[in-house]
Amino acid sequence: MNKSPHKYLKDGHIHTPYCPHGTDDSFEEYVQKAIQVGVDEISFTEHFPLPEGFEDPAPAKDSSIEADKMESYINDVKKIKEKYKDQIKINIGAEVDYIEGFEEEIKNNLNKYGEYLEDSILSVHMIKINDEYHLIDYSPEKFGELVDLLGSIENVYYKYYDTVKMAVNSDLGRYKPRRIGHLNLVRKYNKIYPYDYSGNEKLEEIVKIVKSKDYELDFNVSGYRKPYCNEAYIDGYLLKLVRDYNVKTILGSDSHTHDTVGYKKKEYNRLMEELQF
Repeated sequence: MNKSPHKYLKDGHIHTPYCPHGTDDSFEEYVQKAIQVGVDEISFTEHFPLPEGFEDPAPAKDSSIEADKMESYINDVKKIKEKYKDQIKINIGAEVDYIEGFEEEIKNNLNKYGEYLEDSILSVHMIKINDEYHLIDYSPEKFGELVDLLGSIENVYYKYYDTVKMAVNSDLGRYKPRRIGHLNLVRKYNKIYPYDYSGNEKLEEIVKIVKSKDYELDFNVSGYRKPYCNEAYIDGYLLKLVRDYNVKTILGSDSHTHDTVGYKKKEYNRLMEELQF
């Protein structure tokens, strides 16, 4: 029986022991797991320092790495990259939060560290309502508060999509990431707060802009590990849009622990073949 040819695979969304809300799993453990499961390339994308003057809305103030640890983080990835260079391609990256109203400060941070970053992601975790910032993915209870604040589940989706659109269109300078993270993160609690987003024009507009800018999408599969989500953050109607507009995607396990590196890779490869990507 002939084995199917190996399809090159990259996991482009992996966190590290520097993540304040992650685990202490070592760089070695992440890399060795990637090699073990047959991943050819990985990107360490630690949560980038929040912009100067911005107060983290997370109760534990643990959304991102502290700025004074960035140099150490970059150096640690450089070391592991060199150690395993003959076995796997490793990229130094970051997951950058887009925060409405802090574009210049984000750009300043990127200008400071951008030359060292090889593969990064731009994500929206926070939306601005009445001059206050709220995490959309913190807890079901918090999401419920957003529904109350904005009047409906639909309005939360629209506000989130508006913010993602701002992120995609934002001027963050020459080091702006060209991959958009977990585009449908707003669906993290869809089993509790159901909403049929099929035909959503704002979402289609975002996909069109992503395509026009030749950006990529993070095919983030971590939603399968969330009890109230149980789907990838590209699924259903969004998956149809990605196919229709032929937008490039990169598998993102969004690992905060080493045992999920390469998560759902077989399913992702099969789906890409079915869609003829």
